[in-house]
Amino acid sequence: MPHPDLAASLTAELDGLLRAADAELVARFPGELPGRQPVHTVYVPADVVDAGLVPRWGREAHEVLAGHRPLLAGLVGRAADEVLPLVAAKLDREPVEDLRIDLEDGYGNRTDAEEDGHVRAAATALARAQREGAAPPFSGIRVKSLEAPTRARSVRSLTGFLTDLLEAGGHLDGFVVTLPKVTSVAQVEAMVLACGRVEDALGLDSGSLRFEIQVETPQSVLGPDGTALVARMIHAGQGRVGGLHYGTYDYSAFCGIPAPFQAADHPVADHAKLVMQAAAAGTGVRLSDGSTNVLPVGPPVQVRSAWVVHTGLVRRALERGYYQGWDLHPAQLPSRFAATYAFYREHAPAAAARLRAYLDGAGGAVADEPATARALSDLLVRGLDCGALLADEVDALVGVPAGELLALARPRRG
Repeated sequence: MPHPDLAASLTAELDGLLRAADAELVARFPGELPGRQPVHTVYVPADVVDAGLVPRWGREAHEVLAGHRPLLAGLVGRAADEVLPLVAAKLDREPVEDLRIDLEDGYGNRTDAEEDGHVRAAATALARAQREGAAPPFSGIRVKSLEAPTRARSVRSLTGFLTDLLEAGGHLDGFVVTLPKVTSVAQVEAMVLACGRVEDALGLDSGSLRFEIQVETPQSVLGPDGTALVARMIHAGQGRVGGLHYGTYDYSAFCGIPAPFQAADHPVADHAKLVMQAAAAGTGVRLSDGSTNVLPVGPPVQVRSAWVVHTGLVRRALERGYYQGWDLHPAQLPSRFAATYAFYREHAPAAAARLRAYLDGAGGAVADEPATARALSDLLVRGLDCGALLADEVDALVGVPAGELLALARPRRG
């Protein structure tokens, strides 16, 4: 028989003992964010950004799809008749989900006057696109590293871009700063300080400026004492870190991988992303895979070869729980969305059936638990978010309202 006095007194004692640990758990690991995660980030050098960039990329992607539709249909397989019309609609509606205006490797080193001019023009272009409804739902800039040789330029571009964006009537909804080549926790702490100073100077709400850490140096993954510095970086961000983005080629090069073998599916890449994944779990910080520089341009044989690489990497990333990646060219948009849509449409019926059986308490061939129910719900929510699945399809499969499905997919602590 239970001993009520003993149980009550022991519980009270344990509550006192664990109160600080309980609070720290909620603060450090609040759970996944409820909002949408983009399926990709498109990197474009700052000097070629204008207000019409997103619709132009959509048109160019459409042209590639129209010219090589049978090639992509062959890669998608039996789902092509369902997937390709959805891809075409996506290219009309929202060809770019997340735009990163690049002032780092994709842009190169310029004179201060030249970079200042490109920063001002790009900020003004983004503000105009926002006003005209031509901007993507997510956007941001990648500044240069906070290492000593590029620190001043990084800060100058950051402060200049934000000042010009706001003065031109732009906003920071869905905006993020990408911090590249991070080599120490101190750089993350410095970025937190910089964000606070910028907010104060520009009259922004505290905490409104967020950034993502680009993991493209081994020092980001393993510190000199063998600890996983990326985990410490997340928490040093004081709630401002929104993502960890893997840098395929810098990381591979730093690890000494020969150029022909540098790719997002190399073992060194898998190791880095597994550490990133474990470090970010439960924090609300989201992961992004890197890019492939094999571009679908030129004759059909080259387009098909590049699409084979790209669709394979996209699907592989999704299977491993990396729901976002980088795209570098308009011709990668059809393969990005086709591979993504095929993945969700392939797995949605079985996921919905298992989730429905779990919610109904009906059991079945798989004994699912609450954690798996979250994963099943998350797959359906992500499919809805990107346009791979339609609301009426998911409702028919599961019979659960979208709001309830989201609550199942991404519960929060506290």
